[in-house]
Amino acid sequence: MSRHRLGFAVKVIGDGGLPSHDTRRWQSGPHLRHSLEMLHAVLDRLEALDVRMYRLPTQLAPYATFPDHPEFHGQVEECADELAAVGARVAELGVRLSSHPGQYTVLNSENLDTRRAAAAELEVQGALFDAMGLGPEAIVVLHVGGAAGGAEAARGRFEEGFELLSDAARRRLVIENDDRTFGLVDVLPLARSIGRPVVFDVLHHHCHDPEGLTVAEALPLALDTWADGVRPKIHYSSPRTVLGEKERKVGRRIERTPVLPQLRAHADTIDPIGFEELLRGPFAQRDVDVMLEAKAKDLALVTLRDHLVGRGFEWRDGELRS
Repeated sequence: MSRHRLGFAVKVIGDGGLPSHDTRRWQSGPHLRHSLEMLHAVLDRLEALDVRMYRLPTQLAPYATFPDHPEFHGQVEECADELAAVGARVAELGVRLSSHPGQYTVLNSENLDTRRAAAAELEVQGALFDAMGLGPEAIVVLHVGGAAGGAEAARGRFEEGFELLSDAARRRLVIENDDRTFGLVDVLPLARSIGRPVVFDVLHHHCHDPEGLTVAEALPLALDTWADGVRPKIHYSSPRTVLGEKERKVGRRIERTPVLPQLRAHADTIDPIGFEELLRGPFAQRDVDVMLEAKAKDLALVTLRDHLVGRGFEWRDGELRS
């Protein structure tokens, strides 16, 4: 029997939705302590749904690394007690947390200042999990970044950026294959050189797969980068299929042109047929946690779960079992 926690990212939109973090502008004095109050409400929702996996917003500690706002830089230390309390509750519930800094956190940038800024962001992300007292399953997911000068040079810059990190931040960092530049075969040698695992993104693999590997072939390559005793994590999404429309004013009339979605765009929900096939195939071989990247967030997860339970899968203690 294989077991899988399913998770969603940042937003809770069911039952009227919940705020994920303090989004006020700096002039209004946002703070991590307010974000943590909101996180408790999110944990309440996860408990009610029996969901045990969640991606935190990257800006949980607002402005924590902004160089022009040093007044925000000590939030993790200022909230040590509150973070410990959140961590205790997360551990009690058995929730797996992660974070995923976005496109502006580029550890392999050609610009040293950008690299240093990325390192500062990763330090804060790791420090949050450390202050919560969470184990090695709480990870910070990062793309390799830009490919200027070729893949080998880009990987070399990433290794240099990795050296900027403290040991604590390094222990939290994992890398992910992307949909344009660094496919799985490109990130695997980097993972070996820095000694950190790979989060396998299934849709990204379908978008960018230089070696033509099936998911059944690619998945174990990524899962084998994880240390014994730490359950691997992957990302899964379905491609958007809705036909869009572009409007252009021509004289006094509006001209409308159909726009086909790109393969890499995420759908609102998860295709239950494709996901079930993977559960009964490659995913059935090992326990692996799956972060669902769908625009409908918790609603997408619950809809998928209900379908799978109706198809004979069991959901117990926040895990899908087959």
